[in-house]
Amino acid sequence: MDSDASREFLESLPELKADQTFCFDCNPDVPCFNRCCADLTLPLTPYDVLRLRRQLGMSGEDFLQRFTSMRSFPDTGFPLPMLRMLQMPGDPCPFVGPAGCMVYEDRPGACRCYPLGRGASIGRDAAGQNTVLERFFLVREEHCRGFDQGTARTPAQWFADQQVDVYNASNDRYMRLMTMVRASGRPLEARLATTAVLCLFQLDKFRELIANMRIFERVEVDDARKAAVMDAKADEAALDFALDWMELVIFSKSERLSKKL
Repeated sequence: MDSDASREFLESLPELKADQTFCFDCNPDVPCFNRCCADLTLPLTPYDVLRLRRQLGMSGEDFLQRFTSMRSFPDTGFPLPMLRMLQMPGDPCPFVGPAGCMVYEDRPGACRCYPLGRGASIGRDAAGQNTVLERFFLVREEHCRGFDQGTARTPAQWFADQQVDVYNASNDRYMRLMTMVRASGRPLEARLATTAVLCLFQLDKFRELIANMRIFERVEVDDARKAAVMDAKADEAALDFALDWMELVIFSKSERLSKKL
């Protein structure tokens, strides 16, 4: 689903204000358990792929080849990996078994948000500073019985319960970069789109690129950050740096990363 289609889908749903509550629960005792985990149109963000491929012990390239179909956002040219459903009756998610989600601790952000949809955009706060503006939408599918029970929660409470915030923080940085490209009116050309796949979705190869291209010699980076980025157990630090690096590559400048003179 491209960005325009996603926006139209969200706008068609009932909006939930930040202070409104809803009741929902999902567990094996709910009659429709696992039914929402099939025939999905599920785009994966760089942070989704980071968590999933790390839990599965796979390289970024192997994960993308085995579990996704690669598309691109038409308005920005950024890569858009879609989770590939299994080719069997019902088109189930590849990570769901009879007992539920087999990657539950590292499931994608969209799965954690459900049954909420989150619309995010870059705006300005009262002080005129850039900030992320959020809107929330309630997804109620006919088959879902999760609304028949559950604790009343606001969107913020639901996100805290589902540990969504760390996903949103990373995804909002990715959204900001795409927003900048969209505003420029110049979608990524094929070469830059390929670079984005490597830097953002294949962090193991990105570390090789850093070493081979001596990237740390080109930018101002302190030793602590260098060590974190190159630590194979610190993928979050590598993705954070990759987002800065892609901004520098695309626009020749970055708010968080400076070239060496």
